[in-house]
Amino acid sequence: MTAGYGPQDGGPVGPAPGDHGGRPGPLPPRMEPPRTGAGGWPAPPASGAPVPGQPPVGGGHPGAPAAGYATAPAPAAVPAPRGTWPTAGETGQPSAQPVPAPPTWSPGQPPAASGPAFPGTSHPGEAPVVRQRSGWLPRAALLLALLLVLVSGVQAYQIHVLNDRLGDTRRDLATAQERDGVRLDGVEQRAEELEKQAGTVFNPEDIAETVLRSVFRVRAGNSTGTAFAVGKPNSEGGANLFTNYHVVESLWTSGERQVFLERTDQRFPATIVKVDEENDVAHLRTAAKFTGLVTAPTPVKSGQQIIVVGAPLGLTDSVTTGVVSAFRKAENGGGDVIQFDAPINPGNSGGPVINGAKQVVGIATAKARNAEGIGLAVPIKTACDGFDIC
Repeated sequence: MTAGYGPQDGGPVGPAPGDHGGRPGPLPPRMEPPRTGAGGWPAPPASGAPVPGQPPVGGGHPGAPAAGYATAPAPAAVPAPRGTWPTAGETGQPSAQPVPAPPTWSPGQPPAASGPAFPGTSHPGEAPVVRQRSGWLPRAALLLALLLVLVSGVQAYQIHVLNDRLGDTRRDLATAQERDGVRLDGVEQRAEELEKQAGTVFNPEDIAETVLRSVFRVRAGNSTGTAFAVGKPNSEGGANLFTNYHVVESLWTSGERQVFLERTDQRFPATIVKVDEENDVAHLRTAAKFTGLVTAPTPVKSGQQIIVVGAPLGLTDSVTTGVVSAFRKAENGGGDVIQFDAPINPGNSGGPVINGAKQVVGIATAKARNAEGIGLAVPIKTACDGFDIC
């Protein structure tokens, strides 16, 4: 009768100890080197093959790991207990896996490291593994550099174009400024010419404004006429004046010498200094200070515009305008006279005749009887030559 485990226990079944059943006794265990794989590690068993010294995976042995879980590597081979059947390798039968030669090493050289080889690691005696870098990074850097060069070139071109435009603008501005300067010079010259022309343009209003403050109504006894300041101040600092002789004739013949100068509500005493009966001119002097009018250096010409200022019928600050009709030589031994067409009346005698340049050209003396627009004046040169006060 044999003793052992039943099939249901999953254990080995064999004859009882001491009972060989007619078979020879168990052979001594055969020692074989462990199977090695790459890197000196034990080669893994083939799929589904049993590992020596380990129970089958998924077996029913108590304490065995569940199916699907790997177990730790088995220790070195242990001789099978007596009374068990030898495995295929122990009986000299060929194994399913080839048995590699055991690793060798010589003294003075460290043993080869055991375990699997991983990428990127090196062991003593092995060549280092060099990783291949990806090629997109240098290409991206090259493209970026080309882009920067292109942008810099475009900006440099734009700056060059702007500099050219700025230079053109500066040249245009300089040319425009030069043209404006020439035009400005022309305008200034034209303005000067216009000023000169304006000075010769006849403007009765402007002339009257300048002349009226030097013209007065003169009262000589019962006679009334006009007098005006002329030339520089006299030796006493007062003013010299001209009027007609026939205005002061009654006082002069009676031995009286004082007359009065009137203007609006003002009255100034004056003295008869000298008379010219032939040319109908009288010289008056006053201590009052008045601005003397300027006399014309050249004789008048026909057609020249004039104004006459006086006190016709005693009306002070009266102004009339006209033109020189003629410059007539004196007849019957008399002096030269200026004929003009400006209206005059009794009281205008002794008043100044003024040209467009605000200069005295004559002294109004008389008008034609039974006629209109025929007035007569003594040339200012005749009066200045006889009295030397201009």
